[in-house]
Amino acid sequence: MTATTPRPGRMSTDVDIVGRTLDTPIGPMLACATDRGVCRLEFVDADPPDARPGLIDTGPSEHLEQLEREIAAYFKTGEARFTVGLDPRGTEFQRSVWNVLRTIPCGQTRSYADIARAIGRPAAVRAVARANGDNPIAILIPCHRVIGSDGTLTGYGGGLWRKEQLLHLEGARLFASTDPPSETRNRRSTTR
Repeated sequence: MTATTPRPGRMSTDVDIVGRTLDTPIGPMLACATDRGVCRLEFVDADPPDARPGLIDTGPSEHLEQLEREIAAYFKTGEARFTVGLDPRGTEFQRSVWNVLRTIPCGQTRSYADIARAIGRPAAVRAVARANGDNPIAILIPCHRVIGSDGTLTGYGGGLWRKEQLLHLEGARLFASTDPPSETRNRRSTTR
């Protein structure tokens, strides 16, 4: 099948795309690949792709078979050892953000401001947040590892509860601005 009506960060119109639904412990994901690599991986909650005939070609794909094995191992171990080829579609700016996201170690987080500084555009925090939100390949391009500068979880296309689950799986330390780390909480409780 050939995808139509591209948008920045979305699939191209001139590439054959093969896809399938992957089952994960936190919900089904739509996975799509070109002959160059995975081009889409996203959580799908309603209207599963199988219910929309003609959306994607469900034929064989070495990339999707490898992805399925690697995603299963990730959810089993919490270790992000992804070697499957990627073929993300987006603007030059988006790809620069996504490349930085791929350098965030498993179990760690960065802020949007950190990403903006890493691409050499410290004032582009909002544009970085938008590019992060346009990421077409969840988990492998780990946009879930980007949090607010104050340590809070911020938007995630798959839902904040999934973002929290992924970070927990990876062993990241998290706290919300209204729920500081335990050492701060303990200090507060002893001073009352």
